Formats: sequence, C-alpha cells, structure tokens
Amino acid sequence: MITAQCKGFLNTPSLWDKKQFDVQQFEFPQLDLMNFFPTPFPNNIRLGHQMEYVFKQLLEYSEGYEVVLHNLPIRQDKITLGEIDFILKDIKNNKLVHVELTYKFYIINPEIPDPLHQLIGPNMHDAFFAKMQKIKSKQFPLLHSDEAINALINRNIYDINIEHQCCFKAQLFEPYENKSLNLLPLNVNCIVGYWLRFDVFNTSEFTDNEFYIPNKSEWVIEPHDQVQWKTHSEISIDINQSLNKEKSPMVWMRKSKTEFEKFFVVWWSLERTKN
Repeated sequence: MITAQCKGFLNTPSLWDKKQFDVQQFEFPQLDLMNFFPTPFPNNIRLGHQMEYVFKQLLEYSEGYEVVLHNLPIRQDKITLGEIDFILKDIKNNKLVHVELTYKFYIINPEIPDPLHQLIGPNMHDAFFAKMQKIKSKQFPLLHSDEAINALINRNIYDINIEHQCCFKAQLFEPYENKSLNLLPLNVNCIVGYWLRFDVFNTSEFTDNEFYIPNKSEWVIEPHDQVQWKTHSEISIDINQSLNKEKSPMVWMRKSKTEFEKFFVVWWSLERTKN
C-alpha cells in the first residue's frame, strides 16, 4: 500500500504550474522508484499526514534535495500558532526552501462562476480558494514570526532569504452531466474522475458494473483489480449508509478487467453550495 501511495502521489499533477496566485509551485523532481523501498508509517493517521510521510521519503530518496526540517510546531507559550511543513535544502544551489504541502480531492461545481471558487471538498468541508488564502496569509508568514525565527535559530537553520513554495497536488472530479469546463489557470490534467448523485448512480448506465468503496488511504492510488468487488445492489446499501451520515464516498467502478473509473457520490444539493 505504501509503495502504491508513493506512486500515486508522484503521478498526481500539481494543481498549477510555476507561479500563480503569487505562490510558487514546488517542482517535484523526477524519480525512478526501481530501488525505492519506503519505510512503513501509520495508516490510522489522517490522509494529509500520510502524504507528509510520502513526500518526506520521496525527497530523501531523491538526489536533488535534503530534508532539513519536517513538521515543526510553532508555539507561543503553550499555544500552537501553526506548523512549518518542510524546509528543504536544494543541493544544487545550496539554498533553503520552505515548502507547504497540500494534497486535496475537489469536486468541480460549475454553478459557481469563478473557477477558483468552483473547487470544493466532496463533503463541502473545505474549498480551494479558502486553502489558498490560508497558505498566503497564515502558513507562509508564520515562518517570519518571532516564535518561528527563534525555533529555527535554535536549530541553526534560519535563513532570511528562504524562499516560500507550495507543493499543491490535487485530484479533481468533474460533474457527470457536464464536462465542458474552464479551469484556467488550473491544471486540467488533475481531472481524474467525476461526481454524481445517488439517483444518477441508480440508472442503467451503472447497474451492470461492479464497485468498490476504497478507504481513504486508497484514495491516492489508481483503481486496480485486486479488491473485493460488489454488485450495484450490494454497493448501493453501503453508499446509502454513507449518504445518510452526510458523507460522500469515493467509488471505484470496474467496467471490465482492465477498464476502471472513479467518482464521488455526493449527499448534498447544488442549491446548498450556493448558500
């Protein structure tokens, strides 16, 4: 699973290229994983923390960067102000880079006019625009707070010229009924599936296929055949249970031995997203 997560992470495109929104995208180095053997990490932690372990091990395996610092909490007295995700050393240039890591799953709501506001979490708990504002207004400036400067000086790694970058990877899911979307300046290659509602899932286009609901650790990886597939009627029970809890499950669909699709079945209405 860990190796599959690492491959899934590498295969997930960045949500934008170079510099957008005044934020420089971290360019992940090209890696050959032939001799890569990741160290196991807990799978009962949230997916974002799992991706931090993945990011760290991949960069430690690379020849271009050294991980100088990972996940440093910054505190004022006993209050945690935030965390610094990573400080890396670019070995070629001998420079330090501050990298905030984000790995997200967003559905695209075309009812919202501005593309930057269209990306929302499948359970509506987060949104791309809000996350970007947080990175720019909180996560980057935290590095220059007195508390962070002191913490870094104590570790002999503070550099006033440190550059801020963001490794922002995302899987996007377009609406099942509408696939004519304008995402610029975002990367359309991030679209990996679609989203729909339960009534659409119960139509004839889906009933003859087989299905699997991956756990969250599996969300990062590509659908594959080595899982316990269920019929449409069997998986409908599981999906309905999730929807009743206001949870939008990701679903893998097997159309043949080699053809798979993945999508979210959402519990909410479009009208709710406009409020």
